[in-house]
Order: sequence, then structure tokens, then C-alpha cells
Amino acid sequence: MKLYSGPLSLFARKVEIALAEKGLACEREMVAFSQTEGYSPKHPAVLAANPKGQVPVLVDGDLTLFDSTVILEYLDDAYPEPRLLPREPKARARCRMLELMADEVLLRPLQRLMYRTEPENPDPVRRRQLADDAAKAEGELAALYGLVAARLEGPYLCGGYSIADIAMYMSVMYAQRLGGPGTDAVPDLEAWYDRVAARPAVAAVTAEVAAADRLLSRPVTQEERT
Repeated sequence: MKLYSGPLSLFARKVEIALAEKGLACEREMVAFSQTEGYSPKHPAVLAANPKGQVPVLVDGDLTLFDSTVILEYLDDAYPEPRLLPREPKARARCRMLELMADEVLLRPLQRLMYRTEPENPDPVRRRQLADDAAKAEGELAALYGLVAARLEGPYLCGGYSIADIAMYMSVMYAQRLGGPGTDAVPDLEAWYDRVAARPAVAAVTAEVAAADRLLSRPVTQEERT
């Protein structure tokens, strides 16, 4: 297998965690990325595989896939041990919904914090607008943390460790790296976050993201941190 990934791609890093959790050997190629130019120049293999021109792209023999959710579900079907999705249909559907919640619901306010690691906007009016919008986004994230905690089923979101935990961890971790709200106000969520973060596959990716930030990102200022 081969994975086209990106140093700060939340979605590609999800796939990296799943591959490691399953112990699957996979060649990884990091595509070009900078905070000023984004993913430029676009990698030709990524452009050929994905009409959106985005990572992750996974190649497994004669099969090429894009979209992290599609890739994670394929990996669980093709390489089922250890499982990252429940077997029972309703439990499986609930788990997929939680992964969707991480990718689409938490991502919306999270995206409004991403300017903090980009070069500072030279327009003071625009900087104030971005800061005001980020403050609202932080409130939305804090409220969502409570909803996530309420969906815990024992130690993890779907009973056993799953793709929902991987996706949700990545969204919450990215909120932390962008100066968003901490998890300390929601003890159950904080305990879950620490539990997931301690897994070797997760810890390795978290460390790589932090290293990529040091190379590629503007540090989040103390004033920007909640």
C-alpha cells in the first residue's frame, strides 16, 4: 500500500493512525505544503486520483481511494483485525455518525481557528474580525465537547476503540494546537482524550504534527489561547 499524506492534514493523519493500529505496512509520501501556498504544487498522483486534489489518497494494489472516511471503512473491511468498527449494524451506524460528527460538525468551528497558524494578516480590521469569529468558534467547540462526552460508551465512543475515537481525537487535538478550549471543563472527555492520546499509534502522529507545526506554522500567541 501507499498513502499520500500531508504534514498538517487532519484527515490524512487519521488514516495514518488507522494503518498503524492495524499493523499494516504502507509506504508514505508527504505532499508539498506551506502555510502561505497551501498544497502547492499539487502532487500529480493526488490530482489524478482525487478530483478535489486533496490528501489522503490510498493506493492498495489496483485500488485507489480518496476521502478519509471511505479509506477507513475500506481498511476495516479488507483488513478486519483488529476491528475499528463494530459488527452489529446499529452500533456500526452510530459509530459512523460519530466519525461524521468529528469530521463535519466539530470541523466547522475548528476551521475558524486555523488562521492562527498562518502568517499574520496585515489588515488590523481583518485581524479583529478573525479574532472575534474565533472567540465564537471556541464557544461552539466548548459546547460540542459536552455533546461528545455524553456519547461515550465506557472508555471509548463506541464501546471498543474505533474510527470514531480516531476522528474525534484528531478534531479535539487540532483544537488544542490552534489555541482552542481545553478539555478540563469536561472531565469525562478529558479522561477519554488522555486515554486515546496514550495509544502508541496516536502518540506518534501527535508528535509528528507538533514537529511539523514547529517547521511550518506561526506559533499561536498567548493572547490567542483560551
